[in-house]
Amino acid sequence: MLNNKIPPIIIVLFFAVLMAVIAHYSVIDFTTFIFYVAVILLTTGCIFCIAGVVSFRLAKTTVNPNKPDQASALVTTGVYKISRNPMYVGFAFILAGWGVWLTSLWALLCVLGFICYLTWFQIIPEERALLKIFGQGYSDYKSRVKRWL
Repeated sequence: MLNNKIPPIIIVLFFAVLMAVIAHYSVIDFTTFIFYVAVILLTTGCIFCIAGVVSFRLAKTTVNPNKPDQASALVTTGVYKISRNPMYVGFAFILAGWGVWLTSLWALLCVLGFICYLTWFQIIPEERALLKIFGQGYSDYKSRVKRWL
């Protein structure tokens, strides 16, 4: 025997009306929320980018992503302990912040496109060059630290 004596359609209608009343009297403006999420993502991205550049500068090696063969040191400290590509992670966070600011799910999906493109056309070739330069040291580093996060 069921404990519910009220037909489910009546319960649906009751909750629908309740939701309408709550929504009417408690309109939530997501503008502030969206602003803060976008700022947090943007700030996180900038921190990753700056930390990556600073680590490279401290190691006195090139920051130029188009010339990985000019790398003079394998950087595995600082932010490079959590990501092999913190500057690219930073760019992805910045794009995610922009996507949130635009309030568009479709725009946010472009972040995945960015990640895929950069992985295939920038990171994988960089990894091949770094493996040639640093050999087993780079191979060991790759096994310890993820490409992105």
